[in-house]
Amino acid sequence: MIFIKKNKIISFLVSGNGSNFKAVAEKIKSGIINGKTGIVISSSRDALALKKSEELGIKSLIINPEHYTSKKEYEEDMIKTLKNFKTDLIIAAGYMRILSPDFIKHFKNRIINIHPSLLPSFPGKSAQQQALDSGVRITGCTSHFIDEGTDTGPIIMQASVSIEYEDNIETLSAKILNEEHKILADSVRFFCEDKLVIINKKVKIKK
Repeated sequence: MIFIKKNKIISFLVSGNGSNFKAVAEKIKSGIINGKTGIVISSSRDALALKKSEELGIKSLIINPEHYTSKKEYEEDMIKTLKNFKTDLIIAAGYMRILSPDFIKHFKNRIINIHPSLLPSFPGKSAQQQALDSGVRITGCTSHFIDEGTDTGPIIMQASVSIEYEDNIETLSAKILNEEHKILADSVRFFCEDKLVIINKKVKIKK
């Protein structure tokens, strides 16, 4: 008997522009990433990512936290939706809310985030501005699995960019974003090919 491995189903949590979502979704659609799109969940009706999902023909849903009496109730609705779509992997693509430990436990080592710094440097908000203010000459971006901490999960991939004297928040953010698109898509591809192994909080990428 021949067993055919099913394509992994990839869903997205979004809040804003959705450029990282689009970078990954286009590679899924083209077959570069051996997976299938599930559902795009937005925390905001105004997120531009919703327009991008419509253009790509990917189902989307607005689950607005303001419509719930508690974070627990809000996340329970998200968990139910993600499971209904048989989600194997969640991509936090510009999702601007902190996920609770309970949510993370439901999808342990199955939520990937992209952060605009070379973690563990400059975690949290405004990482690009933190880098500019610090005077470092090199920063970049990191793809990692989400755990209960703030940008502390197992690191999958990193890419560096140089900070020039003339750089400001706009130019540096653009340079980093270009690298984010690449390593996030590659990280998702490796996950779908079962090449990511976590050992003692370190990620090994199998050849």
